[in-house]
Amino acid sequence: MKKYDLTIVIDKDEDGKYLALCPSLQGCYTEGDTQEEAMELLNDAIKLHIQDRLDNNEPVYEEVFSKKISIAI
Repeated sequence: MKKYDLTIVIDKDEDGKYLALCPSLQGCYTEGDTQEEAMELLNDAIKLHIQDRLDNNEPVYEEVFSKKISIAI
């Protein structure tokens, strides 16, 4: 069993829903009513996404670097 270390991002939209995504896995995102629900659903989505790629002999890209930055405008 291989371990993958991935960054996730959770945003809150104008309707109060939480959008959770994994930038390294294109198209891997979900939403929930709470932050915890969004994280739980995203964990499941990530597992399914990676397993599907492995089953189809497709590469699973691994993050090399991530950093949070601040931009003042």
